[in-house]
Amino acid sequence: MTPFISFQTLTRPPKPNTFLVAPAGICKKAEPDLVSPVFPASPRGLFSQISEIIASERSWKDLKADAETHQLRFIARTPLLGFRDDVDIAVLPAGDGQQGTSLAVYSRSRVGYSDLGANKKRVLALLDALTAK
Repeated sequence: MTPFISFQTLTRPPKPNTFLVAPAGICKKAEPDLVSPVFPASPRGLFSQISEIIASERSWKDLKADAETHQLRFIARTPLLGFRDDVDIAVLPAGDGQQGTSLAVYSRSRVGYSDLGANKKRVLALLDALTAK
């Protein structure tokens, strides 16, 4: 597994097998599929919540986390064929004077042209789990 990605310099491939959630203006070279919500938690608190959610998922493995920079990376296996997808997360302070914390999440397939919505489904499930906490 490679080091954490930089969301500021992230570029996306032309294939439709990625999904990106990020606060407005964070990604200078990539357009997010969805603008990240703001969560009523500290960066440390949101980082901890995300770590717990990742640990609870059977198909999400090999978690790498840096508590100082609030970045995480893990490998997700697709249920049917077991393809490996890479997921990077950065926990960020909310911008524009807002209270709370936001995040950037980039999920992408290693192989294939289309992911049949697997990356989108994974990221939205993570956001739903965070919203429920």
